[in-house]
Amino acid sequence: MKKLNKNIWWLLSFPMIIVGMHSCNKKYEGDDNSLETIRNANNNVTYSKSKLDSLQAINLITSQKVQDLLDLSTLYTSGNKDTEIDSVIYTQMQAHFLTKDSNNLKPLLKEMDSLNVRYAKVSNLSTSKSVVEKDTLDFANFDVEYYDKKRTYLTTVQRKAQYMLKASPVKFKKEFKFYFDSFYKKESDTTKTTKPAN
Repeated sequence: MKKLNKNIWWLLSFPMIIVGMHSCNKKYEGDDNSLETIRNANNNVTYSKSKLDSLQAINLITSQKVQDLLDLSTLYTSGNKDTEIDSVIYTQMQAHFLTKDSNNLKPLLKEMDSLNVRYAKVSNLSTSKSVVEKDTLDFANFDVEYYDKKRTYLTTVQRKAQYMLKASPVKFKKEFKFYFDSFYKKESDTTKTTKPAN
């Protein structure tokens, strides 16, 4: 009877092991990062007040801006960092920040370099507000899935970024422009050891 139970256990375990090994091989399924990314991720877009009237719209815009910055960062870290196109990419990354300071990008670029990241994907983004004295601060909490040049999954990290929508009048209309105040705030970031989001 014990031998029969052991055989049944192995018969049931084998398919589970195969499924487990297959699920560990998650591949990046997004678009390739290309010069098209550079052309489209320039942060020149403004948003009317009517487009920002719902939390869903703000989450969508924030997710798009985070993904744009990550795509530019992966292009920058995969290059030599000393060519003209690299300086254009770096300038576009800085355009996503209100203050053009190289310290804004250091944690992100250092992390991507250390992991040899070639692709990044944003998931589980949510926005929140925090009131400090009389100021209301906007934050985005999100997961970033990192993949290598073979599109093989590396890790998922939880990140937090502070952003703002700054008034930018266009032809007497009240429009807003999206900027990051800080990206990858280290005191609140963690690395996940779980599987990536599907």
